[in-house]
Amino acid sequence: MHIQSRRAEYLRRMGGFEVVATVATAHDAMRTASAAVSDGAPIDLVLLDLGLPDARGVDLAAALSGLRPGPDVIAITAQRELATVRTAMSHGVLLYLLKPFTFAAFEEKIGQYRRYREALSGSGDAVSQRDVDRAVSELRMTGDRRTAKKGAVPETEDTVGRAIQDSPAGLTASEVAARLGSSRVTAWRYLERLADDGAVDRVTEYGNTGRPQVRYVWHVTP
Repeated sequence: MHIQSRRAEYLRRMGGFEVVATVATAHDAMRTASAAVSDGAPIDLVLLDLGLPDARGVDLAAALSGLRPGPDVIAITAQRELATVRTAMSHGVLLYLLKPFTFAAFEEKIGQYRRYREALSGSGDAVSQRDVDRAVSELRMTGDRRTAKKGAVPETEDTVGRAIQDSPAGLTASEVAARLGSSRVTAWRYLERLADDGAVDRVTEYGNTGRPQVRYVWHVTP
C-alpha cells in the first residue's frame, strides 16, 4: 500500500468521505479537479503532499483555489520550517498535517475539517457571524479533544513516531523511554497505539536468555 492509498484507506475507516481520485503529480491533480468542476461535481477537499515531482505544492494550492468552486486544501508534508507553513497558508492551504502521522492524528485533523464544514453548512448563500466564528474556532482547535477522548497527548505521539522513523533499525520501548525521559510503560503505550494504527511494525527478537523483546520499526509500504 503506497502513501496515497493509505490516506484513502484512512478516509474509508473514518466514513463519510468518497475518494474521487489519487494522483501523483500537480498536472494530474489540476486536471482532475478542473474536470470535476466542468462535470458539475466539484471536489470538496484535496489532501495535498507539498513534495510533488513536477511543481511546488504551494503553487498547486494557489491554482486550485482559483477554481470556482475551488476545493479546500489540507497540506501533508514533513516540512516544518515556519516560512514554508506561512507560504502554504497564504496560498490557500486550510490546515497542515505534519509527517509522520498516525491514523489518530489523521482522524483528528480530518474531523477538525469536517466540523469546520458543518459550521458553514447552513441553508442559503449567507452565513451568520456566529457561524463564521464557530468555523474559524474549529480550524484553530488543537489536539485537546483527541487527548481527552483517547488519553494521549498528540505532541508526544508525534515525537515517538518521529523517533521510530528516524531509527531504521527500530527502537524498543526502553530505548524510546530513554529518549523521551519517560517511563517504559508510557513509551510502550504510545508505541502500541502507533502499532495498532499501522504506523509501526512490531518485530519480536529472541535472545539467548530472558524474555523476548519487541522492537518497533516504522512501517514501510511496498
